[in-house]
Amino acid sequence: MAINGKDLISLKNIPAETIKLILDTAEPMKEIIKRQIKKVPTLRGRTVVTVFYEASTRTRTSFELAAKYLSADVVNIAAATSSVSKGESLKDTARTITSMGADVVVLRHPMAGASELLARTVDASVINAGDGAHEHPTQALLDLFTVREKKGRLEGLKVAIVGDILHSRVARSDIWGYTTMGAEVRLAGPATLMPPGIEKTGARVYNDLEEALEGADVVNILRIQLERQRQGLFPGLREYAVMFGINRDRLKLAAPDALVMHPGPMNRGVEISPEVADGLQSVINTQVTNGVAVRMALLYLLTGGAHIEAAY
Repeated sequence: MAINGKDLISLKNIPAETIKLILDTAEPMKEIIKRQIKKVPTLRGRTVVTVFYEASTRTRTSFELAAKYLSADVVNIAAATSSVSKGESLKDTARTITSMGADVVVLRHPMAGASELLARTVDASVINAGDGAHEHPTQALLDLFTVREKKGRLEGLKVAIVGDILHSRVARSDIWGYTTMGAEVRLAGPATLMPPGIEKTGARVYNDLEEALEGADVVNILRIQLERQRQGLFPGLREYAVMFGINRDRLKLAAPDALVMHPGPMNRGVEISPEVADGLQSVINTQVTNGVAVRMALLYLLTGGAHIEAAY
């Protein structure tokens, strides 16, 4: 999908310079979060509307806090308690919102392509907060920010993404982001949960989990998304944990200073063991904090703090 100057829909075609701009802008935003009074007047008078057709804790709260820390007005709309429950279309909902003066619309939707459709419909900036199994660009950006913060670089790092690649919008955005920034991406998971042709993205598919973990600088663990799956893709959660769960012994195959990441929510004891989730190498809570900083940066940039070019 394409992205123009007012929207963030996908990371697929965003150049490295733009990603770097976003990450660089997130650094001073994180300093704001560390203050006792977390408030700056940067977006005073601007309105951010979040429209979520699916459940969310981290992403929705993160965007709301990001907007409020920048002094924007925030309106939250849940599909279940809006006119959507009466049959209103996405386009009509969006037009209603923007007619009320919204500057930014943050959309999560179960259908791939919904955010792009919305961006073509309204004048407000649209940020994709996850569209089906397609992409989740802000999660990838906060992942990149966290790794760069901890490692000092992205280029040349070995990143192992393990789990339900087929249904993961995070995996797709992570692949585009990491490869654009010069990292090596390794994918591992059950063959039934690996999208056909995923190698065309520049990532390498490993049939052997241990081989994928060997020397990895980052281990990004994905949740098994049972709500998006049909039955029979793998025997069961217990078997999955045995074959692909990341535990202390498997983590030893990665680099000694490897980072452990997870977009959340976690299924402890399935894709990740409690000792790994809470271990010294885990940066899962740091990811949550950085998510607010990255989304502050995006809101700032997309509302005129700087112009995100679209040369594609």
